[in-house]
Amino acid sequence: LNRFNKVVQLFHTCAGLPQEVTVIDPAGDTYYHWLLVITIPVMYNWTLIIARACFEELQTDYVVYWFILDFISDLVYLADMVFRTRTGYLDQGLLVKDEQKLRERYMTSFQFKLDLVSMIPTDMLYVVFGLNYPEIRLNKLLRFNRMLEFFQRTETRTNYPNALRISNLVMYIVVIIHWNACLYYSFSKAIGLGADRFVYPDPSDPEFGRLVRKYAYSMYWSTLTLTTIGETPPPVENSEYFFVVMDFLVGVLIFATIVGNVGSMITNMNAARADFQARIDAIKQYMTFRKVSHLLHLRVIKWFDFLWTNKKAVDEREVLKYLPDKLRAEIAINVHLDTLKKVRIFADCEAGLLVELVLKLQPQVYSPGDYICKKGDIGREMYIIKEGKLAVVADDGVTHFVVLSDGSYFGEISILAIKGSKAGNRRTANIRSIGYSDLFCLSKDDLMETLTEYPDAKALLEEKGRQILMKDGLLDLEGPDPKEMEEKVERMTSTLDALQTQYARLLAEHEAAHSKLKHRVARLEKKQALGWEAVAMEPAWRQQGRGRGRSQEGKGERSQPPQRERERPGAAAGVSGAGRGGKTKMAATPDPPPGEDGV
Repeated sequence: LNRFNKVVQLFHTCAGLPQEVTVIDPAGDTYYHWLLVITIPVMYNWTLIIARACFEELQTDYVVYWFILDFISDLVYLADMVFRTRTGYLDQGLLVKDEQKLRERYMTSFQFKLDLVSMIPTDMLYVVFGLNYPEIRLNKLLRFNRMLEFFQRTETRTNYPNALRISNLVMYIVVIIHWNACLYYSFSKAIGLGADRFVYPDPSDPEFGRLVRKYAYSMYWSTLTLTTIGETPPPVENSEYFFVVMDFLVGVLIFATIVGNVGSMITNMNAARADFQARIDAIKQYMTFRKVSHLLHLRVIKWFDFLWTNKKAVDEREVLKYLPDKLRAEIAINVHLDTLKKVRIFADCEAGLLVELVLKLQPQVYSPGDYICKKGDIGREMYIIKEGKLAVVADDGVTHFVVLSDGSYFGEISILAIKGSKAGNRRTANIRSIGYSDLFCLSKDDLMETLTEYPDAKALLEEKGRQILMKDGLLDLEGPDPKEMEEKVERMTSTLDALQTQYARLLAEHEAAHSKLKHRVARLEKKQALGWEAVAMEPAWRQQGRGRGRSQEGKGERSQPPQRERERPGAAAGVSGAGRGGKTKMAATPDPPPGEDGV
């Protein structure tokens, strides 16, 4: 590691770089551009090392150029290692800029080992084996991950990710076919060029002796084999059979990869269109079921067609819902803030209020002939024209008074509910879309909800609204206050809600009490019925005996002494009994006669 540090310092000195360490942000443009630079030598090594090793003429005829390109490639590889030691990383959300930490992190990673192996000067083996063995540079292929990283970052940056994915897939397939073509020619040389019909023909034939024909024939054979098309000369030797079997297996995997990736890419490309078409089909079915008029049916279809043609079918809220609130606010500010500032009453408002209002704007699209509002309608929204033309028309819908274009707005006074406004919160004109119009809508509820946090801005907006009404002669200072009316209505509504709640509670209590009384009466009636049934089933002689007993009891009660006097002898007897026997004997209480239990 110390030697590598010295090499890094030497590289900085030789390159004339400043001693101050500059940390590269891995998410920045500098890092991305460097990935593009390092991808070029990686692609060079991955395509030409194998070709130079298999086609001897390619190596021997241009050996000087290859040495120069190899040297430049090695320098870029070395610079990439230095670049990695200056690449920051995130720790607890912060970019680490400590030089020692960056260097130690890279040198302890597995990638450093691969980079170190790729920098082994295997070119020195040319002295031992000669210049016809460029395969000694195969260790340079270990930097392929830098190329993959470049493609991944490009995919996240480009506006055409599906096209990039298809291009990358085609490139990978071409590289595999290229490698297989080189191996086929090398395999043919090992068996003998022209030895049989399977291998490459004899190069002594002028038609097959040129380098371009050798490579083209090998690429043709490799493409037919890997794409499982066939129509190639059949193998003859056993080794040729094994070679073809391996190629077919690789070809099956490639074919499956192509079909799977292309299918998923096409599905992703058409996902938005399929979803949009499903919505159109659902609307068509509904209109057919409800027997909507043909003219209205055509208007709906044209409106959908306009949305798709002009790329307005995307739901902005659905797209931006995955972003954090701050990023979503910044996007909304970037897109809509200038439009909102064009409204007179919002011209001098503080930035915080404008940011809040920008997030409340809702895009709406109107087709030709649609009424945005009519005279006398209650104004609950204000509108800002982003694109298109609107006409202020007479009641007949034909006569045009004024044409509103991009940047115009209307309805801002009606949502403020200013005291003394002669129009109140009613619309004072008919506004109709001439063509397809793209508007922004701000509702009254959203505005008032936002103004609760900005009382000063609310007072300022109301004052601006009064000035505008006074200028247009639409302000009556003695008129009723819409806010007071709204407050009275709200109080009456809340009182009515409270009365309804109290009435519901009392009704529930009444029903519960009534239910309990019904159950009690039912139980009493049941007991009374059971008592009468018992009396009816009792024998006649028992009823007569009980009747005589009751009459005698009545006579005895009149002749017997009071109860206290009768209880004294019994009590004394009980005491004396307890004294003699040591036990207290309680007199048994006779059961009451039937019919005297109160039933």
